[in-house]
Amino acid sequence: MARKAAFASGVVEMLKEDHSKVKGLFEEFEGAEARERGEIAKTAIQELEIHADLEERLIYPAIRQEIEEDDMMNEAVEEHHLVHVLIAELKKLKPNDEKFKAKFCVLGELVKHHIEEEENEMLPRAEQSDIDWEALEVRVIKRKEALMMKATGRGKSNARPPSRSRSSQKSRR
Repeated sequence: MARKAAFASGVVEMLKEDHSKVKGLFEEFEGAEARERGEIAKTAIQELEIHADLEERLIYPAIRQEIEEDDMMNEAVEEHHLVHVLIAELKKLKPNDEKFKAKFCVLGELVKHHIEEEENEMLPRAEQSDIDWEALEVRVIKRKEALMMKATGRGKSNARPPSRSRSSQKSRR
């Protein structure tokens, strides 16, 4: 069981690290000069798109299969939908557009609410379930590396969960 918990914490810690990064970007945006906001927003959107893809394609289906919380999972999926809608609208605007700042701030509030529910309700329940965390972690890392490579051309820099060492990653392969 300790090994299973270690893998659960690897996936969960990676999610929490992503959450912390985007919350920081939203805070940075609030205090930034107008000319800096576009780059901050671009980075936040990229992070959100990668994170949402991982949750929607891999993490949420694994959680949904093991916990009986359809209402909670459906609400999380709907929140993701709204995030995608706001991102699509932001991509059509220029950072100096009068609606851009307001729309990005609304996105921030939605994301912060979503993170709070995910970290306080969904993830603790998921950690107690019988998810094959080891297999999920391998798939999440592989997908995140591919998405980061596509988005930035870099790939592997932040794809690994923070609680796992690279040497233990290599020994599992």
